[in-house]
Amino acid sequence: MATQIMSRTDEVSGPDKETLYLLGGVALILAGTGLVLSSPTVRRYLGQLGLGNFASAALPDLERYFRLRSM
Repeated sequence: MATQIMSRTDEVSGPDKETLYLLGGVALILAGTGLVLSSPTVRRYLGQLGLGNFASAALPDLERYFRLRSM
């Protein structure tokens, strides 16, 4: 029984598994970026570098989202 299960998992490889890993990695990157950008300290540092103005110009709702989140 154990050899049947192991041989079946060896056969399951290909684009489906690679796509799953790719989408999982993208989801982790987006979640990590969201966690980092939600920190007030990081936003303050980005504002000092001049990237805060770029973010608010590119995404006008970003600032409103952070205000709503802090409530």
